[in-house]
Amino acid sequence: MENRVSVSRQIPAPASVLFGILAQPANHLLIDGSGMLRRALSDETITQPGDAFVMAMHNDEMGEYEMTNYVTGYEPDRLITWEPVMSAASREEDKPGLGYRGEPHMWCYVLAQGTDGSTVVTEIYDCSRAPEWLRKATQGGERWVPAMTETLVKLEALATAGR
Repeated sequence: MENRVSVSRQIPAPASVLFGILAQPANHLLIDGSGMLRRALSDETITQPGDAFVMAMHNDEMGEYEMTNYVTGYEPDRLITWEPVMSAASREEDKPGLGYRGEPHMWCYVLAQGTDGSTVVTEIYDCSRAPEWLRKATQGGERWVPAMTETLVKLEALATAGR
Protein backbone atom coordinates (compact mmCIF):
# COMPACT_ATOMS: atom_id res chain seq x y z
CA MET A 1 0.00 0.00 0.00
CA GLU A 2 1.47 3.33 -1.09
CA ASN A 3 -0.32 5.50 1.53
CA ARG A 4 -0.68 8.29 -1.00
CA VAL A 5 -3.58 8.80 -3.37
CA SER A 6 -4.39 11.41 -5.96
CA VAL A 7 -7.28 12.34 -8.21
CA SER A 8 -6.99 14.68 -11.22
CA ARG A 9 -9.54 16.54 -13.30
CA GLN A 10 -9.20 18.89 -16.23
CA ILE A 11 -11.35 21.91 -15.45
CA PRO A 12 -12.25 24.54 -18.08
CA ALA A 13 -11.11 27.50 -15.97
CA PRO A 14 -7.86 29.38 -15.47
CA ALA A 15 -5.56 28.32 -12.63
CA SER A 16 -5.94 31.77 -11.08
CA VAL A 17 -9.72 31.30 -10.67
CA LEU A 18 -9.33 27.81 -9.20
CA PHE A 19 -6.53 28.89 -6.88
CA GLY A 20 -8.63 31.81 -5.68
CA ILE A 21 -11.37 29.38 -4.69
CA LEU A 22 -8.97 27.05 -2.90
CA ALA A 23 -7.23 29.87 -1.02
CA GLN A 24 -10.51 30.82 0.71
CA PRO A 25 -11.25 28.36 3.55
CA ALA A 26 -14.99 29.14 3.45
CA ASN A 27 -15.09 27.85 -0.15
CA HIS A 28 -14.00 24.41 1.04
CA LEU A 29 -17.54 23.96 2.39
CA LEU A 30 -18.86 24.49 -1.14
CA ILE A 31 -16.57 21.92 -2.73
CA ASP A 32 -16.37 19.32 0.07
CA GLY A 33 -16.98 15.90 -1.42
CA SER A 34 -16.73 14.10 1.92
CA GLY A 35 -19.71 15.73 3.62
CA MET A 36 -17.61 16.16 6.77
CA LEU A 37 -17.03 19.92 6.74
CA ARG A 38 -19.53 21.93 8.79
CA ARG A 39 -18.15 25.48 8.74
CA ALA A 40 -14.99 27.47 8.33
CA LEU A 41 -13.87 28.95 11.63
CA SER A 42 -11.26 31.03 9.81
CA ASP A 43 -12.14 33.55 7.15
CA GLU A 44 -8.68 34.81 6.22
CA THR A 45 -7.39 34.06 2.74
CA ILE A 46 -4.46 31.66 2.64
CA THR A 47 -1.47 33.72 1.49
CA GLN A 48 1.72 31.87 2.47
CA PRO A 49 3.29 28.86 4.17
CA GLY A 50 2.79 29.18 7.92
CA ASP A 51 -0.81 30.35 7.60
CA ALA A 52 -3.41 28.23 9.37
CA PHE A 53 -7.15 27.82 8.96
CA VAL A 54 -9.62 25.99 11.19
CA MET A 55 -12.55 23.90 10.02
CA ALA A 56 -15.42 22.54 12.13
CA MET A 57 -16.06 18.96 11.09
CA HIS A 58 -18.22 15.93 11.81
CA ASN A 59 -18.14 12.25 11.04
CA ASP A 60 -20.09 9.32 12.44
CA GLU A 61 -17.02 7.74 14.04
CA MET A 62 -15.73 10.81 15.88
CA GLY A 63 -18.70 13.14 16.17
CA GLU A 64 -17.95 16.88 16.21
CA TYR A 65 -14.34 18.07 16.04
CA GLU A 66 -12.13 20.83 14.70
CA MET A 67 -9.07 20.60 12.53
CA THR A 68 -6.42 23.30 12.40
CA ASN A 69 -4.77 23.11 8.99
CA TYR A 70 -1.19 24.36 8.84
CA VAL A 71 -0.19 25.54 5.36
CA THR A 72 3.13 23.97 4.41
CA GLY A 73 3.24 24.73 0.69
CA TYR A 74 2.01 27.76 -1.21
CA GLU A 75 2.74 28.82 -4.78
CA PRO A 76 0.13 31.21 -6.26
CA ASP A 77 -1.94 29.63 -9.03
CA ARG A 78 0.00 26.39 -8.67
CA LEU A 79 0.03 24.72 -5.22
CA ILE A 80 -1.56 24.71 -1.76
CA THR A 81 -0.54 22.08 0.79
CA TRP A 82 -1.50 21.70 4.44
CA GLU A 83 -1.14 19.35 7.36
CA PRO A 84 -4.25 19.00 9.56
CA VAL A 85 -4.06 18.66 13.33
CA MET A 86 -7.08 18.02 15.54
CA SER A 87 -7.55 21.06 17.78
CA ALA A 88 -10.91 20.25 19.43
CA ALA A 89 -13.06 17.16 19.78
CA SER A 90 -16.34 16.02 21.30
CA ARG A 91 -15.04 12.56 22.28
CA GLU A 92 -12.69 12.48 25.28
CA GLU A 93 -10.29 10.07 23.57
CA ASP A 94 -9.82 12.48 20.66
CA LYS A 95 -9.27 15.68 22.64
CA PRO A 96 -5.88 17.33 22.15
CA GLY A 97 -3.47 16.36 24.87
CA LEU A 98 -5.44 13.19 25.68
CA GLY A 99 -3.90 10.81 23.19
CA TYR A 100 -4.24 12.52 19.82
CA ARG A 101 -1.05 14.34 18.97
CA GLY A 102 -1.64 15.52 15.46
CA GLU A 103 -0.32 12.88 13.14
CA PRO A 104 1.67 13.85 10.05
CA HIS A 105 -0.54 13.58 7.02
CA MET A 106 -1.03 16.02 4.18
CA TRP A 107 -3.61 17.39 1.76
CA CYS A 108 -2.50 19.12 -1.41
CA TYR A 109 -3.88 20.73 -4.55
CA VAL A 110 -1.59 21.03 -7.57
CA LEU A 111 -2.75 23.14 -10.52
CA ALA A 112 -1.26 22.89 -14.01
CA GLN A 113 -2.47 25.60 -16.40
CA GLY A 114 -3.05 24.34 -19.92
CA THR A 115 -2.52 26.30 -23.11
CA ASP A 116 -6.25 26.10 -23.90
CA GLY A 117 -7.28 28.04 -20.78
CA SER A 118 -8.18 24.92 -18.82
CA THR A 119 -6.34 23.66 -15.75
CA VAL A 120 -5.55 20.16 -14.59
CA VAL A 121 -6.22 20.08 -10.85
CA THR A 122 -4.76 17.22 -8.82
CA GLU A 123 -5.86 16.65 -5.24
CA ILE A 124 -3.43 14.55 -3.18
CA TYR A 125 -3.80 12.89 0.21
CA ASP A 126 -0.56 11.55 1.67
CA CYS A 127 -0.48 9.55 4.90
CA SER A 128 2.89 7.90 4.28
CA ARG A 129 4.39 9.54 7.41
CA ALA A 130 1.32 8.86 9.54
CA PRO A 131 1.25 6.15 12.20
CA GLU A 132 -0.15 2.75 11.37
CA TRP A 133 -3.54 3.41 12.99
CA LEU A 134 -4.19 6.40 10.68
CA ARG A 135 -2.96 4.60 7.56
CA LYS A 136 -5.27 1.72 8.46
CA ALA A 137 -8.26 4.00 9.21
CA THR A 138 -7.90 5.71 5.81
CA GLN A 139 -7.03 2.48 3.97
CA GLY A 140 -3.76 4.06 2.90
CA GLY A 141 -5.75 7.03 1.62
CA GLU A 142 -8.04 4.94 -0.60
CA ARG A 143 -10.96 5.79 1.71
CA TRP A 144 -10.81 9.37 0.42
CA VAL A 145 -10.71 8.74 -3.35
CA PRO A 146 -14.52 8.95 -3.93
CA ALA A 147 -14.72 12.15 -1.83
CA MET A 148 -11.74 13.64 -3.67
CA THR A 149 -13.35 12.85 -7.01
CA GLU A 150 -16.57 14.56 -5.90
CA THR A 151 -14.61 17.55 -4.57
CA LEU A 152 -13.08 18.16 -8.00
CA VAL A 153 -16.52 17.89 -9.64
CA LYS A 154 -17.81 20.52 -7.22
CA LEU A 155 -14.73 22.70 -7.73
CA GLU A 156 -15.42 22.69 -11.47
CA ALA A 157 -19.09 23.59 -10.93
CA LEU A 158 -18.15 26.49 -8.66
CA ALA A 159 -15.39 27.75 -10.97
CA THR A 160 -17.58 27.65 -14.08
CA ALA A 161 -20.87 28.86 -12.57
CA GLY A 162 -22.31 31.76 -14.50
CA ARG A 163 -20.30 31.13 -17.65
